[in-house]
Amino acid sequence: MMVAAITSTMSFRFKQFFIEDSKCAMKVGTDGVLLGAWAPITNNQSPITNTPFRVLDIGTGSGLIARMLMQRCPEAEVEGIDIDKAAVEQACENGVCAFQAQLQNWKLEIGNYYDLIVSNPPYFQNSLKNPDAGRMTARHTDTLSYKDLMHHCTRLLQENGQLALILPADAETEVRGLAAAEKLSLTHVTRVYSKEGKAPKRVLLAFSHQLSAISFTEDILVLEDEKGGRSAAYSELTKDFYL
Repeated sequence: MMVAAITSTMSFRFKQFFIEDSKCAMKVGTDGVLLGAWAPITNNQSPITNTPFRVLDIGTGSGLIARMLMQRCPEAEVEGIDIDKAAVEQACENGVCAFQAQLQNWKLEIGNYYDLIVSNPPYFQNSLKNPDAGRMTARHTDTLSYKDLMHHCTRLLQENGQLALILPADAETEVRGLAAAEKLSLTHVTRVYSKEGKAPKRVLLAFSHQLSAISFTEDILVLEDEKGGRSAAYSELTKDFYL
């Protein structure tokens, strides 16, 4: 499924911005668009500190998700990190404040926590490695396990901060267990189906960094209608981005 119009320079054109991904191992795709449109971001101010809402995009790649969140919350402070130098350069070219860093080593100034962390993380485990080193790093969990992801996101989140992820559907149980061990409360699950009647391929998960009882939402999203086009629900979710 195409995610945006493609120009002759391999830029992806959305309603309010362009994304160039020629330097990135992982290209613009539906997963990133889904997370950027779905992640819980509702205001421009941190509810805890009354300062600008702070967002971290882990494994930012081309900066697509970060740019979508910048559009949704224009006054937010959005940062991206990635271990790949070329991807960081590309994200910066695409208008994202990005840094070359590994999540495990990412440090904050005292008290400067994030209100929202998002990630479309590496997800292949114990599978055949891609001979392309950059693409292998971007796709495999060798450099960022789910356990490390959940632990360090908890470390970086503001009290009442939120974490939003897109993962393979078969990773849901493992990641929910790791989140519970870190005392992250699940607030929203959306299981993503390519078509009606198929098994889910992806799952969108949102967690809150708080211990008190919170509301929980569980739903599904089917991407294609019976004719193979975008479903009404998918079109509604992404209406502010797709041309």
